[in-house]
Amino acid sequence: MANHMQLLNQAQQLCEQRGVRLTPQRHKVLELILSHRSSISAYELLDLLRASEPQAKPPTVYRALDFLLAQGFVHKVESTNSYIACHLPEHADHCSQLLICDECSHVEECHDDELAKMLKIKAQQQGFQIAHHVVESHGVCQACQRKK
Repeated sequence: MANHMQLLNQAQQLCEQRGVRLTPQRHKVLELILSHRSSISAYELLDLLRASEPQAKPPTVYRALDFLLAQGFVHKVESTNSYIACHLPEHADHCSQLLICDECSHVEECHDDELAKMLKIKAQQQGFQIAHHVVESHGVCQACQRKK
């Protein structure tokens, strides 16, 4: 799995290839998400961003998140209204499976091409065309299980 610096550099390269700008604020928000162990909410991001940009307001963070989501650099964890970094940003079409620990809030992203293929087939059988999907599974991570 790529480290934080590799993912930041990859995001910058993808933005250049796509003709979009990874502004300093967008870069900082992505960096904050990458450095956070678990998923992070927009308001937690705002608090962290204010350390370097005291004038930052909620729209600043939401605009950056919208951009990062659109570029496939982050995923929104719908069930917790929070965000995690995507570790495969070059694969714009992939289906992510998020394993969410209900005890420590750690979110692990994993991928299964067979699951994505099966979901696509099931949707097509219903006459539905998937534009985007993230599968969320809640449970208890290995570290929390060991604590019991």
